[in-house]
Amino acid sequence: MHSIERHEDPGTYRKVVGRFATGVAIVTTRLGEVDHAMTVNSFTSVSLDPLLVLFCAEKVARFHDAVMEAGVWGVSVLPASMEDASRFFAHRGRPLNGQVQRWPHHRGESGVALFDGAIATVECATTAVHDGGDHSIVVGEVTGLGTPSDGAPLLYHEGRYRTL
Repeated sequence: MHSIERHEDPGTYRKVVGRFATGVAIVTTRLGEVDHAMTVNSFTSVSLDPLLVLFCAEKVARFHDAVMEAGVWGVSVLPASMEDASRFFAHRGRPLNGQVQRWPHHRGESGVALFDGAIATVECATTAVHDGGDHSIVVGEVTGLGTPSDGAPLLYHEGRYRTL
């Protein structure tokens, strides 16, 4: 295996990849009686046979260890009207207790919280975890799907929230 010589700094990298517009979602899991959640824009479809999706979790985030242990997770794809939730779940160090109670939600079959205001929900069981540098790439088989509400999607582009 050969090494790759680095030519760009992390700031330039963030600027360049930030030009790729993404949707915004909240990934949730439940460990014991405690809900864990975090905002992601690294969510994508992987396969139709079997139905697989993935998201990336920063290894130092407390969500990372919770989702690894729980083995199940949910994704709530956010509408533009839920920017406040996206900002809240992107903030490090917030109290865990009662955090999902701030927004209407329901429980998926695995017990994870899925937000009622989401324009799409996906419930998953982890099937693989791959190393991705300072993140883990978490692949899950889809165990449930939903479209609880309608609305324009919340987007993230060049470091700012956007809408269609």
